[in-house]
Formats: sequence, C-alpha cells, structure tokens
Amino acid sequence: MKSINQLLLESRTRFKEAGISSYQEDARLLICHALAWTKEKVFAYPSHLVTEAEQEAFESYVMRRLAREPVSRIMGVREFWSLPFKISPHTLDPRPDSETLIDAVLSSVDKSAKSLSVLDLGTGSGCLLLALLSELPQAFGWGIDQSKEALTVAQENATALSLESRSTFLMGNWGAGLARTFDVIISNPPYIPQADESVLERDVVDYDPSSALFAGEDGLDAYRVLMPDVKNLLAPKGKFFLEIGEGQEDAVSEIITQCDLEFVSQKRDIQKTVRCIIGQHKKRLISTRDSG
Repeated sequence: MKSINQLLLESRTRFKEAGISSYQEDARLLICHALAWTKEKVFAYPSHLVTEAEQEAFESYVMRRLAREPVSRIMGVREFWSLPFKISPHTLDPRPDSETLIDAVLSSVDKSAKSLSVLDLGTGSGCLLLALLSELPQAFGWGIDQSKEALTVAQENATALSLESRSTFLMGNWGAGLARTFDVIISNPPYIPQADESVLERDVVDYDPSSALFAGEDGLDAYRVLMPDVKNLLAPKGKFFLEIGEGQEDAVSEIITQCDLEFVSQKRDIQKTVRCIIGQHKKRLISTRDSG
C-alpha cells in the first residue's frame, strides 16, 4: 500500500509531464474524491495508507484526467457561486466567467421588491438560476432547456440546495410557448463559431455537449433565435442579461437593436473581457395632446 503523500507526488508528476497546468490542485481533488475525504483531512494525514480499492479508484481518476477529462466531470460536481452543482454529460460545465452574470443581475435588481420573476433560457445544470435564487429570497425562477436529461440534473440541484419550492424547470426551445412575462431574463447560450472547434482545448470539446458550445459560422445563431423571445417575454420594466464570447459585444448589441430592444450596459469578467450584455425594452416617448 502507498500513502496519500506518495500517491499525490506520483500523480502530480504525471499530470505535469502531460502538460496539465493545474497538476497540484487536480491531484489533491482526485485523492479527496477517491477517499471521500475533505481537503482538510487529506492535509492532516499525509502518511495515511490508502487501501487497494481506494488506490484503484484513484488510478482510474488519474487516467481519466490524463485523457483530459475535467476534474469536475470525474467528480460529477462543479462549484459555482460557492455552491455545489451536479453536472452530467448533458450539461455544460459551469465556468467562473459565468458568475459575471450573477454579479450583473444582483447589481441591477431591486432587492426590496416583494417578488421577482426570473427566466433562465438554456438552463443546463440550473447553476445561473439557482445561484440567483440563493441570493434573492423574494424571487421565483423558471429554467428552460431542450434537454430532458439536463432538466433532470437541474431539478436535482434545486432539491439539493432547498430551492425546489421557488424553481420550475420546463422543456422547451428557448422561450417558445411561454405565455407570461418576467422581470429578469438571463441566458448563457452557445456562442462559439463552429470553425473554432479545432482549436478548443480537449477538456472542452471532448466533454461539453456541442449543442451548448457552438452556434453557427459566426457564433451568433443562438442570439438571433432567442432575442425575439426575450422581447416578448420581458416585463415592461424588466432587464435581460446575456453571456457573450470575447469580442462579440458589438455584434450582439446589433442583434438586440434589430429586435427593437435597447442596450443598457456591459460587464467585464475577472479577465477584463466583456462577458455580459445588459438590455431592456426601448424607452418610448409618450406624446400628449392639448385636451383644451
């Protein structure tokens, strides 16, 4: 049998030699997963001897990581907005950049409102919607996705976070068929041009569902489809929040304008890339006539 420290040293070396930059963190997370221990416990007992079954499990995780499977997919869980979210092959692996949308919404909504309705188009694991509901106790949310399997994961996440009473998940094609309006609409649609598939990291292209990544030749097809729905579903004083790809702000803003909606502002992620566009209905000038 080998100790935790031995296994960590060996796996870190293998990951580093394979060009995995996060070799230290990945090894630590995977040994925690194999042992079902916390990080703190692993830290405290580096000389603990690992059983044969645990070592076999750890080795299987190491081999999967060497094949560029993301650690979050090996573990089946990704932390987002400091909350644990179950993920599956049918859901996008949440990225820290997407937390920019959460920041943007929380900075924009009236937290004193008695109620708030939130719509998440293309909800996937439900991470965006559920993160918002965790911060907005007066809010109720609806998550829409075309994948039945993704919706099952989203519902499981809502239950695990005790948010099932304030969230509803429905199968649909963006906003088609919805018959009410919402105060807040959020979406992280696919926005990668199909031609970029060849240059993406294997961690992404081999494991994220392609339907959640690619959106036509220019990466804008999803915006063209969903923005008319946003116009119809947004409450008169509501706002919408869209995640976008690097350098897409002008093109997406143009699509917003073509749908007779109004660009309000944009928000940058931690890398200083414009990651979120915020919009609303156009403000109309109300003309009055002299009744005298």
